[in-house]
Amino acid sequence: MTASLPADIADVLAAVLNADSPINAALRKQVPHVSVRERCTCGCGTAYFELDTGKVEPAPTAPGTVVAAEAQLVTEAGECPGEVLVFTQNGYLSWLEVCSWSDDIEVTLVAALRWLRTRS
Repeated sequence: MTASLPADIADVLAAVLNADSPINAALRKQVPHVSVRERCTCGCGTAYFELDTGKVEPAPTAPGTVVAAEAQLVTEAGECPGEVLVFTQNGYLSWLEVCSWSDDIEVTLVAALRWLRTRS
C-alpha cells in the first residue's frame, strides 16, 4: 500500500497492475508518487490522480489518453457486474475508473478488490 493513497485505491491499483508487462511495471513505479486529486461522489470509487511527472518515467503507452490496464470483475456466482480501468495520459497515471454494468449488483472499489482477489 502507498502512504499517499487511500488503502482501497492502493490495493485495487496493486491488483490491476500485477501482470508482468513493461507498461504495468512502469505504472507500478509511479504509484508511490500518486495522490488523489478528486473522487467520484456517487460512491463507486473512481479516483482522479495528481502525479509529479518529474519524479518518474512515463509508461510505454500510446500518446494521449489510453486505458493502460483493466480488470473485469467476476463475482463468486460467476456474474460480471463491471470492470476497473486504469487510464494514463501520455504514459502517466491519470485516473482509476470503476464501471458498473449491472443494476442488480453494487460495484464499488471495496467489492472490486474482493472480486479481484478471488480470481488470483
